[in-house]
Amino acid sequence: MTTKPRRTTTDAGIPVPSDEHSLTVGPDGPILLQDHYLIEQMANFNRERIAERQPHAKGSGAFGRFEVTRDVSRFTKAAVFQPGNKTDTLARFSTVAGERGSPDTWRDPRGFAVKFYTSEGNYDMVGNNTPVFFIRDPLKFQHFIRSQKRRADNALRDHDMQWDFWTLSPESAHQVTWLMGDRGIPKSWRHMNGYSSHTYMWVNGDGERFWVKYHFKSDQGIDFLTQDEADRLAGADADYHRRDLFNAIAEGNAPSWTMHVQVMPFDEAGDYRYNPFDLTKVWPHGDYPLREVGKLVLDRNPTDFHTEIEQAAFEPNNLVPGIGPSPDKMLLARLFAYADAHRARLGVNYKQIPVNRPQCPVHSYTKDGAMRVDNVADPVYAPNSKGGPEADPEAAPYVEKWAADGEFVRAAYTLRKDDDDWGQARTLVREVMDDAARDRLVDNATGHLSAGVSEPVLERAFEYWRNIDQEIGERIAAGVRGKSD
Repeated sequence: MTTKPRRTTTDAGIPVPSDEHSLTVGPDGPILLQDHYLIEQMANFNRERIAERQPHAKGSGAFGRFEVTRDVSRFTKAAVFQPGNKTDTLARFSTVAGERGSPDTWRDPRGFAVKFYTSEGNYDMVGNNTPVFFIRDPLKFQHFIRSQKRRADNALRDHDMQWDFWTLSPESAHQVTWLMGDRGIPKSWRHMNGYSSHTYMWVNGDGERFWVKYHFKSDQGIDFLTQDEADRLAGADADYHRRDLFNAIAEGNAPSWTMHVQVMPFDEAGDYRYNPFDLTKVWPHGDYPLREVGKLVLDRNPTDFHTEIEQAAFEPNNLVPGIGPSPDKMLLARLFAYADAHRARLGVNYKQIPVNRPQCPVHSYTKDGAMRVDNVADPVYAPNSKGGPEADPEAAPYVEKWAADGEFVRAAYTLRKDDDDWGQARTLVREVMDDAARDRLVDNATGHLSAGVSEPVLERAFEYWRNIDQEIGERIAAGVRGKSD
């Protein structure tokens, strides 16, 4: 039995006369301006590419669910993390520096973002596959990203530019050590962990406050690509990671991650040996062990990449009751920066795009603007006596707060007992990596530094690695000098 195909229509639903032929004056004559379907096709084509994200432009994602498996209600009242709760989710994975068409297998941190469509509104955890970051102050973020992208003169990526920034920013040492190690190029997005990296505040039903860090542990295990494998795949299949995730889900191999948190009692932050809000530091698990929360499973691929992934907007300011920000300077800046980036890239009403819509009722006084699709009913102002929505300060998430005082200054975090820029990177090299991993670290860093890094940046880089670990630094220096002889 043959099924009659669906008929082509204009975007207004009007049937079109042909999929192949424009309206002309005779078969050989000129095209007519009144061929509105041709005009619609050409005009839409010219506008179908939206601006790419500034960082994290290349990536993909999938939909799924998060199910709570352990009771953490004594730490947070957030509905999404209450016992037995199941929440629809969207996750997106990405590289940081590459453009939308760049290879998936460049050595680069990976974004790991999760949108929870909770009963209290959307909650976004916007992290990476590393528990730390290159910098701790947002004033340096724009400069950092530019140093990882392309030069102004020839539009080429440049290792000299990268190492120039890193070696003049010693707080980057911990993250650079991660980047040059095995986890700098994950085998797939399924084979990497995700981290909030930032510290957040959790508040329970009794108003008790806690500091937390999130860890999404891959249930597939951690695996990585060597530099040679990654270089080969960059040419053979630039979309290797995107293809792997889509195919795995299509074949029924739904990837999953077990979410844990580290929990620090509120008052312990004041005299902890590291600044607990410094994004370049981790909390050792011996001090604050992992506590299981639940499981994230991704089991549904997008049906339209553009509307469901490319237009997905994740933002750390999407915080629900029971979860709040911390004094982390980078996090506080991101509360503004992400939403502002979405307004610039997608338009002021980006939260009305279906993938960004919450699954709970919305009662807002936001109105008008480009692409507004919801009906707006009076009253359109507050306060009012006309039955409009009213704020509920007790239910709002920003009752999660802390106290601060002091002079207005531009300064780094106050140093704590064990704070320095090199110690945790040294621990990563000497106590976490084994001999084989250290050998690969040396090879990766040597290869990276041998690709166009100039003096005196090169000598600064050798000293940078010596500050992390004297032996590793000497091996890298010898390797680079040997390559150049």
